[in-house]
Amino acid sequence: MTALAGRGYAAAMVHLRIVAPHDLAEKAAELLAASPTVCNLVVLPAAARKPPGDVILCDVAREEASVLIADLKELGVHREGSISLEQIDSQISVAADRAERAARGAPSDAVVWEEVEARTSESTELGGTFLAFMVLACLIASVGIYLDSPILIVGAMVVGPEFGPLAGLCVALVDRRLDVAKRSLLALVVGFPVGISAAFLLTLFALATNLIEADFTNSSNLLTSFITAPETFSFIVAAFAGAAGVLSLTSAKSGALVGVLISVTTIPAAANIGVAAATADWSDWRGAMAQLALNLTAICLAGVATLFLERRLYRRRRIRHFGDAARTAAGLPERRR
Repeated sequence: MTALAGRGYAAAMVHLRIVAPHDLAEKAAELLAASPTVCNLVVLPAAARKPPGDVILCDVAREEASVLIADLKELGVHREGSISLEQIDSQISVAADRAERAARGAPSDAVVWEEVEARTSESTELGGTFLAFMVLACLIASVGIYLDSPILIVGAMVVGPEFGPLAGLCVALVDRRLDVAKRSLLALVVGFPVGISAAFLLTLFALATNLIEADFTNSSNLLTSFITAPETFSFIVAAFAGAAGVLSLTSAKSGALVGVLISVTTIPAAANIGVAAATADWSDWRGAMAQLALNLTAICLAGVATLFLERRLYRRRRIRHFGDAARTAAGLPERRR
């Protein structure tokens, strides 16, 4: 046992709150009680009023959270009650440490698919806040192009909210969720033209007020000309960023997402489309269009491939779980095709 385990410290746990009618709650409680990856199981009979039923509270090792939630859904809990989950940042418990060690794999590699779907679903909504961030990101990128400032370009990449709908589209394609795919595409199809239009209008204003020269062109900039010069490495970096972005969303290492955002040239390319159109620099316009299309394509392809692989690994884990004693205790079939 490690030093941390000896102190009973477990961080990678998921807390479940289950509401279900009494008959289903009994089966769910049997399922959870028989699983070695569950601890702190509490059953509150008749505690729920709407819908009426029992309330079950428990903590599950992150690696097995989606597998057990799938069992609960197989019992029909989500149809007649509800299943809520939240991440536990830290927990001081020897029992939790045992539950975590009983789960297969590393906690940092575990994917809680319900958490991923909820997180990406929130990011795909087309709303005023999303459009505001798109506009602000493109405006910052436009000024970065005027001043040939990589710092402002990086700032615009961080502000840009476009990775949310891109990740949502990847999840929708892997899970075959047409509704999520439509929402993600709508956010992208509306958001990018709005941001491009903002950059276009800002450039017209800058030209009218002599903030930039009438013959301005980004291709003559030394530090930001890469925006209009897509190449093989542009695709490669965008693909790497797409894979890293999806991994940051599906794992506990979400802090890596900031690095992903400043690795792709989607927002600067969108801004440069507006800038080039306002200055009638059609060579830069074509280059920026190609850069944007290349980055979006690479991110989506890499994101889908990464999610597909993770989904395959989850299905293998789920198939191995079909023979567990916990399913038998809950009355579920030993193996379901």
